[in-house]
Amino acid sequence: MELQEMKIFIFFIVMSSSATQEVKKNLARTEGGFITLPDPIVEFGLLLYQGKIIALVTDSGSQILEESFRDRLLWDNNTGLFTITGLQTKDSGIYTIDSKRGGVFTLYQLTVYEPAPTPGVNRSRVNADSCTLVCFVEKAHETTLYWIKGEEILNQTSTGPSLPLTVDKQDFNSSYRCVAANPADEKTFPVNVKTFCSEESNTDETSENNRHFWLFLIRTAVFLSVIAITITGIYFERKRKRDRQSQGV
Repeated sequence: MELQEMKIFIFFIVMSSSATQEVKKNLARTEGGFITLPDPIVEFGLLLYQGKIIALVTDSGSQILEESFRDRLLWDNNTGLFTITGLQTKDSGIYTIDSKRGGVFTLYQLTVYEPAPTPGVNRSRVNADSCTLVCFVEKAHETTLYWIKGEEILNQTSTGPSLPLTVDKQDFNSSYRCVAANPADEKTFPVNVKTFCSEESNTDETSENNRHFWLFLIRTAVFLSVIAITITGIYFERKRKRDRQSQGV
């Protein structure tokens, strides 16, 4: 079938659609993954993205009509299901399956998220009775942080880059996990509180903090030295130019 004939054929298909009911479902996936839309098109129907037809199913098989979905949009002729592979954030949007059955078509609101960031945990304070831990992520966009004790999600959540937790000494032997999650993915950092909050850990942390402090001082000194050398060089270069101009007069 020629392209122009295909467009006319599809136009009449859409205009003659008897769909009278919409069913909308929300779906979430991560970048680089795949999704199989649950509603099948077995014999005849359309798949639309943001109101634009991207695939057509007839008795002769399926045809992908949108270039950006070629080699990524697959149709299983046994199940009638469409699968989108190599998901990208720009694939987010509304997908409509019109299977021309019973006057119903299904809308899927797909949101493609970046993978959840891997959290880290630092210790901020230790005393005789408790230890305060801080879970953090470098990138908090669309990410929720929460603490889990054993199998219990604690009433501590944050959509910001960090989340503190104070653990009483009698709970040091309990298992804790910090979780960074978005609607499609999550990453976990397990914490052994007894080890994290021990005196040896404190010594190591102090040494590490001192090392970072001295590195900061050294880098600052080097940076200031480079600036001083640069300014001095510019000054003497300008002075030489002025001297040459004076001698040439």
